[in-house]
Amino acid sequence: MGQPVERESGEAAHSELPPGQRLQRGWPVTHYGPVPKFRPERWEFRVFGATADGEKHCWNHEEFTALPYASVVADLHCVTKFSMLGAEWGGIPARTVLEIAPPAPDVTHVMVWAEYGFSSNLRLADFAADRTIFATHKDGELLTAEHGFPLRLVVPHLYAWKGPKWVRGVEYMTADRRGFWEERGYHNIGDPWKEQRYSYQEGPGDGPDL
Repeated sequence: MGQPVERESGEAAHSELPPGQRLQRGWPVTHYGPVPKFRPERWEFRVFGATADGEKHCWNHEEFTALPYASVVADLHCVTKFSMLGAEWGGIPARTVLEIAPPAPDVTHVMVWAEYGFSSNLRLADFAADRTIFATHKDGELLTAEHGFPLRLVVPHLYAWKGPKWVRGVEYMTADRRGFWEERGYHNIGDPWKEQRYSYQEGPGDGPDL
């Protein structure tokens, strides 16, 4: 594991919560399906799809966690209406992945893939944001299995479902398509400050089906 090379506060703790949210003390466990068993000898992180060189890029667990480590302080807003403020997330910035495995020029979105085929789609700009991070730690401690160990994506400016637990890879896409929860009625973008919870709230341009 590398040492922290960066710590950003930025918008770490908003003076007010997003609409409809309540302040949460502690960190509830929320997920769909069972907690996967981590097998380090089988674990692999992949970047594939519309890569700049047309190749698939892969790292085993040791290689991926040896990438430059950074820390960001950021909130987590769950669509179930709780918000956890000012957590410190440590791990590998999404921008690092974009730098070492660049997307093709026409990539507009990514699909983040996790265990059991779970997926979440993001606009490339959201994925590339300064504080989007593949987290391995929270508040200096390794994530627990229930909270996504060995790797979860944190996208602080979107609802937490847009950052899956147990991430295994990223697909670069030249057109948007919906992920697991987005196909089941959740908003395609998921901005908590606009309270974009459900697909019926989508306006023109918010989703691939419009």
